Amino acid sequence: MTEPCLLVLDADPLPRLDRLSGRARIVHADENTLAEHLPAADVLLVWDFLSDAVREAWPGGGPRPRWVHTPSAGVDRLLPELSASPDTVITNARGVFDQPIAEYVAGLTLAMAKDFRGSWELQRQRRWRHRETKRVGGTRGVVVGSGPIGRAVGRTLKALGVSVELVGRTERTGDPDFGKVHAGDALHGLLGDADWVVCVAPLTEESRGMFDAAAFARMKPGAHFINVGRGQHVVEKDLKRALVEHRIAGAALDVFADEPLPSESELWDVPGLLVSPHMSGDTIGWRDDLAEQFLDNFDRWEAGEPLLNVVDKDLGYVPSTS
Repeated sequence: MTEPCLLVLDADPLPRLDRLSGRARIVHADENTLAEHLPAADVLLVWDFLSDAVREAWPGGGPRPRWVHTPSAGVDRLLPELSASPDTVITNARGVFDQPIAEYVAGLTLAMAKDFRGSWELQRQRRWRHRETKRVGGTRGVVVGSGPIGRAVGRTLKALGVSVELVGRTERTGDPDFGKVHAGDALHGLLGDADWVVCVAPLTEESRGMFDAAAFARMKPGAHFINVGRGQHVVEKDLKRALVEHRIAGAALDVFADEPLPSESELWDVPGLLVSPHMSGDTIGWRDDLAEQFLDNFDRWEAGEPLLNVVDKDLGYVPSTS
């Protein structure tokens, strides 16, 4: 039996694929050589999931891989080009980042409520200045994105005593954790009561730019905004204005429309904004976890079993079963 060809779009460090020895012919490619190798590949592992190389190379001639896996939660760097290949299945890393991102959001929430940045700055200045900080318990939060990451974020905030409203694509009642999942069109009506607004939604045409001047205007002056979803969810100039004019109390961005964030970007200096470099889900050992998840799915593919984490290419994400 001919070994299947696994094409890997490389990123450093490379994935550990020792389990596939003798089971697959592994070919490595970069953005310059990907197009020439695509026609011979049965499976494509987009290890460099921040690259646009697949979307650029896909429209070329010849056969295309039957299965494409991206070790990321988002698949927006693969669509809509791969939608033109109905026989190609896309899977993602659903499940790997849930708890790490939830912990990161909880850390940001506590850091902003307790003014840890202010304490560090005063320590640096060797100044002893007593302050009062905000309680987290008893506050209200809105989490936008009802997939596994959003649910993990919501549950973790609830453990801190935050009352959480979860917003998804469509309304659902009887949810075991949140009672009700609100439809997307209910978001603006929920913003006015929220102390914490957290975006973890997938990037779709409906969610692109959802946090704009109108959304920030609906938030109360003491509210904080956190985005760990996609940079394109936020109109960054509108967020900057909301912070500069003290329309909201603070914000934290882990994702940006332009990454890496250019050193000349004005966002670095916006008062009340905490910037981090797209790291909310990246804990020690995360790459090994991603490789193991792909290998487990490869076992299923090889055995002819249904793959896990299959993306609905029309929706742009893995439909929730909860």
